[in-house]
Amino acid sequence: MELPVDFTQTLYVAESGANDGSVLVFLPGLGGTTRYWQGRVAALERDHRVLLVDPLGFGQSPKPQTQYTVERHVAALHQTLSPYAPFTLIGHSMGAILSVAYAARYPEQVERLILIGLPYFGGREQTYEHFRNGAVPNRWVFTNVTLAAIACMVTRRLLGWLLPYLRRDIPQEVAEDLVKHTWRSFTSSLWEVVYNYDLQEAVDQLDPRLPVFCLHGEQDQTAPLVGVQQLAGERPNWRVQVLPNIDHHPWLRQPDTCSEIMRRFSFSH
Repeated sequence: MELPVDFTQTLYVAESGANDGSVLVFLPGLGGTTRYWQGRVAALERDHRVLLVDPLGFGQSPKPQTQYTVERHVAALHQTLSPYAPFTLIGHSMGAILSVAYAARYPEQVERLILIGLPYFGGREQTYEHFRNGAVPNRWVFTNVTLAAIACMVTRRLLGWLLPYLRRDIPQEVAEDLVKHTWRSFTSSLWEVVYNYDLQEAVDQLDPRLPVFCLHGEQDQTAPLVGVQQLAGERPNWRVQVLPNIDHHPWLRQPDTCSEIMRRFSFSH
């Protein structure tokens, strides 16, 4: 895989924890930044070197005018993360998809995967159908690329300061960072990574010995539980833990529980 754009700048990484500990790499979902995780990783910092990464096009990472394919995201991650290998990849939502893609492409660098709210619907048509007609907020906006681009521009330029008041279901700093992208990085990542990427193919390419732990909210309407259960069903190295009465954001709702689960899993293999 060659770098299709100029990646002379690496992605933004916030590093903390024990320098001599095993490495945990955290990738947020669409619109997320390092602050999705920050302030909630103290329990992991005692024994691990913790790397929080802003994906290409988001947060403080470069935002090139390009198509944000899975290949471009993975190439940027590889340039940034290779010096830290081997590591455990922990991804939420879109970050979980990119984690699977990275592990399939660079199996020698990934010791285990922890996937939070992994979106899987069975294929491209089923994915688009879910976001178009399912119980997803603003589904008409996010399945029309023009409306999605307009919504991004309006929100960033006019309504960004209001987001912490409008999105009271998430921490203030997470809401504030929802505007740290461009219309291109948001819409292109949504279409290329979430809608169009063949996740099943990437899962099939994973090393069958790779330990994979899926952490999922029982009430997740963005990425319904049935999808990840289907993926894990016939794979002996996959485990699924369901958090009762939790939505698409287990990390924000029960960070202590999630940290303890991650800590146990990272020492169990």
